[in-house]
Amino acid sequence: MRQLFVLFLFVLVVSCGGPEPRRPIKVKSGSFFKESVERNKNLLAIEEKIIKEIIKQDTLHDYIASPNGFWYYYDTQNNDSPYTPQTDDQILFSYDLRTLDEKTIYSTDDLGPTSYTVDKEQLFPGLQNAVKLLKINEKATFLFPSLQAYGYLGDGESIGPKTPLKSTIELHTIIINQDSLNLKPLK
Repeated sequence: MRQLFVLFLFVLVVSCGGPEPRRPIKVKSGSFFKESVERNKNLLAIEEKIIKEIIKQDTLHDYIASPNGFWYYYDTQNNDSPYTPQTDDQILFSYDLRTLDEKTIYSTDDLGPTSYTVDKEQLFPGLQNAVKLLKINEKATFLFPSLQAYGYLGDGESIGPKTPLKSTIELHTIIINQDSLNLKPLK
């Protein structure tokens, strides 16, 4: 009986070794990142081709290529004012969001006037850079590839993932931050 008890204790101790930890799956270092970069490059190339075709067909407007990766043209220009919004300036603007084939996603009325402290609040990347190109009372139409818009996630509501956008933006007011005046002299 004692041998049976010792054998039972031995089996109990040996079997209670606990769960064996899972071994990590071996993945080539950087492969996911490289694949993601390639997907982004391919997506951007496709969207740029579509946007350039829209620009080619639109003979009424002179488009400007932004160094930030989007295109735009002026609907209304203000040649009297040299000042464009700088970091920390408070601006009031209105805008709409449409698909590249002109289907309205959010109208200007839906979005209402937007108050924004330049570079201090969250806007999608293209819009954040676009408002800094406008002077007071200027209006321009912008074509944003999806990576300059809401990217792979969309806005969680009406804008789906990987959706390039068209937007007409009008800058109504600029409240200049005192530090901005020191950085950029007025002409």
